[in-house]
Amino acid sequence: MEKLLVLWHGSGLYNLSPGQAVMILVGLGLLYLAIYKKFEPLLLVPIGFGGILANIPEAGLALSAAEQALHLARPGVLEQMASALQLALDPAAGIEAWRHELAEVLHGDTSSTLIRAANDIAMDSGYAHGMLYQFYSVAIASGIAPLVIFMGVGAMTDFGPLLANPRTLFLGAAAQFGIFATLLGAVGMSAMGWMDFSLNQAAAIGIIGGADGPTSIYVSSVLAPELLGAIAVAAYAYMALVPLIQPPIMKLLTTRREREITMSQLRPVSRLEKIVFPLLLLMLVVLFLPDAAPLLGMFCFGNLMRECGVVERLSDTAQHALINTVTIFLGLSVGSKLMADSFLSLETLGILGLGIIAFGIGTAAGVLMAKLMNVMSKMPINPLIGAAGVSAVPMAARVANKVGLESNPHNFLLMHAMGPNVAGVIGSAVAAGVMIKYLG
Repeated sequence: MEKLLVLWHGSGLYNLSPGQAVMILVGLGLLYLAIYKKFEPLLLVPIGFGGILANIPEAGLALSAAEQALHLARPGVLEQMASALQLALDPAAGIEAWRHELAEVLHGDTSSTLIRAANDIAMDSGYAHGMLYQFYSVAIASGIAPLVIFMGVGAMTDFGPLLANPRTLFLGAAAQFGIFATLLGAVGMSAMGWMDFSLNQAAAIGIIGGADGPTSIYVSSVLAPELLGAIAVAAYAYMALVPLIQPPIMKLLTTRREREITMSQLRPVSRLEKIVFPLLLLMLVVLFLPDAAPLLGMFCFGNLMRECGVVERLSDTAQHALINTVTIFLGLSVGSKLMADSFLSLETLGILGLGIIAFGIGTAAGVLMAKLMNVMSKMPINPLIGAAGVSAVPMAARVANKVGLESNPHNFLLMHAMGPNVAGVIGSAVAAGVMIKYLG
């Protein structure tokens, strides 16, 4: 009976907390959206499955060695870790109090050197980093995965529509207004006591408004790693919901006559233009905003491989094998941050709410900018393509095309909408560079 009790007390069912049960259901919900609803399946499948793995009781797959040691609470190891973290424990307080104090230090604003020392002690005592924790350290904490994905996106992107109609660059820039409006909103909510977001956290939340998953992950890993799980889930969830979120906003802000505007065919773009553009874009970024160079640098490099025509194998690898491999580890790493103790909070609800507001403001700003350009220009622009200024490539462009066809069956806006769509990717990377410049 003792052996059976030991087995039962060490089982997942015995140790399953209500929060873990909720997060496992959240993971299953993400899998449902990905598999049955086809909402961003390439990312929601690994994120959802990673969230399930991270919340399996007693497995510790998303915990560091030091956190594993805290969970099992061997007094000798805790005392050594406290010494490494320069923390004095009260001998009379008891193990539970020790665990609480050490957890606050590990998860607080503690120097990385001290945390590494605590992890080293835990590993010397026989504990090890969890699998998902190691994935996160290599893929996201290092900043590698979002940058490699940006390179793959660049290799899949055609700048032709943007070069053929450079005015659409303004639409992509206008759609980034949602980022800064949400930053101010998050700061305002904190000032009024509704939430408790720091300026860095508010900036990371605002990036959701760009509807750019890799950029959101990159910025949050730099400015607010503690919010990465909620920000990543919000960013990709709203990207997946573009066909549901954008059309009502687009129709509300435009008249039927505006939606029926037919745009002239785009001019052909030469190969030389396509080769020079990523190089020129990179030079401008390096000269004026070096902090955006990592994201835009990889984006431009991927695009140059696509357009130069002499490295087809490298371009093919970046577009397929490499980006798919990195996406697997990125998704699982994001899922590792969906642990119940950090995800189930009022802050998470605030992030989800601010995220959809940011996305809506970005969509509206792009449409309104197109309407303003029509007032100032003799060459009409269908305002629907302004909604594609968010960075959800190519989903936002497809939605603009679909809404346009509903008003005019002969109005094909897809290629026109790809201009602001690509400009939105550039704009979100620049906005990320601005945030990191001031706050990083």
